[in-house]
Amino acid sequence: MNFILFCVLLSSTVGLDAFTLHEMFATRYSRTVMGKMLHENLKAINSDPIDITQWYAVNMSLFNQDVLEKFIQFDVDEESQEFLENCNDKTNYVFTQMAHTVIKNVLRFFISVTTINGILNRGSMFVFSNAQFRKLMNIPEGWKATSLLDLGAGDGKVTKMMANHFEKIYATEQSPSMRWRLRQMNYEVLEIDDWMSRTYDVISCLNLLDRCDKPLTLLENIRQSLNENRGRLIVAVVLPFKPCVESGTKIIKPSERIPVKGKHWEEQLQSFIYDVFIPAGFIVEAVSRLPYLCEGDMHKDFYVLSDAIFVLRPHL
Repeated sequence: MNFILFCVLLSSTVGLDAFTLHEMFATRYSRTVMGKMLHENLKAINSDPIDITQWYAVNMSLFNQDVLEKFIQFDVDEESQEFLENCNDKTNYVFTQMAHTVIKNVLRFFISVTTINGILNRGSMFVFSNAQFRKLMNIPEGWKATSLLDLGAGDGKVTKMMANHFEKIYATEQSPSMRWRLRQMNYEVLEIDDWMSRTYDVISCLNLLDRCDKPLTLLENIRQSLNENRGRLIVAVVLPFKPCVESGTKIIKPSERIPVKGKHWEEQLQSFIYDVFIPAGFIVEAVSRLPYLCEGDMHKDFYVLSDAIFVLRPHL
């Protein structure tokens, strides 16, 4: 534990990065665990550049005409690039990353990874920028509505991208440490089963349908909780679709099954529209593909999955 505290203190006060540490540890300590971890970090930093354009690429020929008409093509923008650069900066503080790795490996036997990340203030996510949110929702920069509910909001960093457009922000989250982070951002944190007592102008359900026990019931509850005239739901789902539920330290299968069909990313996106959202009583207004980014660790600057994004409104 003293070593962990030393790592955190030194990295935060001195600000040493991986390149500075190379000379300190590359030779004399190369056979120690610390040296190996440092070398792994340096290898990741010096890896070949990633083709970011592939994160947004879609085979349009696989879309039906009605889906094609609603598809919005994005590319990396200023806020997205800023998140990636911040990930790179954090990875370079190697002592902090080493301390986080040790702490995570110890605590994961007792509490969930999500709760650990909340305690360490690490692993923040990025789904879309403020500009991308506005384009998806087809709203101007100064647009304001009364209320937003962000379901499964995590540490609130993604919520923040939407927050300027709402007078009141509500959020739900199971993890105790993440709920604490949300309250720090002055969002009203609702109990998991209490949010349905209100109605909302916008509900966001970002990367939650594949991580909750009853996704079909959740969609029904969302539809009933949206403002009838102006309510909108924005959904993000990682494809290929691989649902599982975090239950304490265990990963289990959900009790409700979403009937997604298709092998290709584009086919699964369409299946969500025709086999899930329309039967659940929604009309699709916009769809897109965006990278689902997560802050990295000792080995990678960031991690990335492929999100399908949907903007829906209730069918009246």
